[in-house]
Amino acid sequence: MTEYEAYQEHIRYTHDTYCRIVIRHASFDAARMLAARWKREISLEYLTEEKFVPLSTTDEYFQVPDYGETYPFSVRGQTIFLDSCSLAAALAGLPEQTQEEIFLYYFQHLTQKEIGEQCGWTRSTIGRHIQLALKRLKEEMEVLSYE
Repeated sequence: MTEYEAYQEHIRYTHDTYCRIVIRHASFDAARMLAARWKREISLEYLTEEKFVPLSTTDEYFQVPDYGETYPFSVRGQTIFLDSCSLAAALAGLPEQTQEEIFLYYFQHLTQKEIGEQCGWTRSTIGRHIQLALKRLKEEMEVLSYE
């Protein structure tokens, strides 16, 4: 065996060893990730037997909504009847100016520019007010849903 062949064999051996080490560590990482996932997962048997969580859902997308109960909401002398109690309560909790902006934008279908002209503000200011109002409505409705 020549010196060059011995060197090539050494390179091949070193590369093979390196590949084995990389594969071994990759398998350790995969096992660690699986163990972490198994710690977080909850078995379906535990949920159904211990916690009594049903394993089915019902979609209500195509059901005819029941308009039997409506909740009044008054702004600018006009009364709107809303189907959602939590939405009506959240809207009532907003300041009067914000209620008017929401009313004009969503119920009267005015543009932000038109609302701005009525209130004496710019379009971007009205847009920001509506954006903040929606954020407050979302937070208020989340609070009401937990009560």
